[in-house]
Amino acid sequence: MTEGTTSAAQGDTLTRLEQEGEIAADYLEGLLDIADLDGDIDMDVEADRAAVSIISDSSSRDLQKLVGRDGEVLEALQELTRLAVHRETGDRSRLMLDIAGFRAKKRTELAELGAKAADEVMSTGEPVQLDPMTPFERKVVHDAVAAAGLRSESEGEEPQRFVVVLPA
Repeated sequence: MTEGTTSAAQGDTLTRLEQEGEIAADYLEGLLDIADLDGDIDMDVEADRAAVSIISDSSSRDLQKLVGRDGEVLEALQELTRLAVHRETGDRSRLMLDIAGFRAKKRTELAELGAKAADEVMSTGEPVQLDPMTPFERKVVHDAVAAAGLRSESEGEEPQRFVVVLPA
């Protein structure tokens, strides 16, 4: 592939991801209207994914209803939003949805958990098994472990799939 072709392919990917974000934003705005909730929608492209966030200037207490216990409602809304994008584009979407900063906060906590587990493995030389996690959560932990110079694997079956941090 030539440099011009690579730039064109990257431009096409960016355009496609921006389109996914716009479709998702329209879908989510309709949902907010139906639920009579206030929220602003922010769109971005992060790590080759469309990323859509619902934020609010007022009390994020209303938006917490859309997060649910441990992010369960957020996960369901993300899947519904991905289906809405798929219906419009015909392509599978890997869109990430965040509501009221829940995922951003969770990402920070999980990165710390991964780093702490990596430190424990380095000091003891023994593998560390973490509690079951969602795919998003496991990905964040795997990235943190890799950044610490160790490796990790996912084991088990959904929804009980978990990360094991292994010695180098």
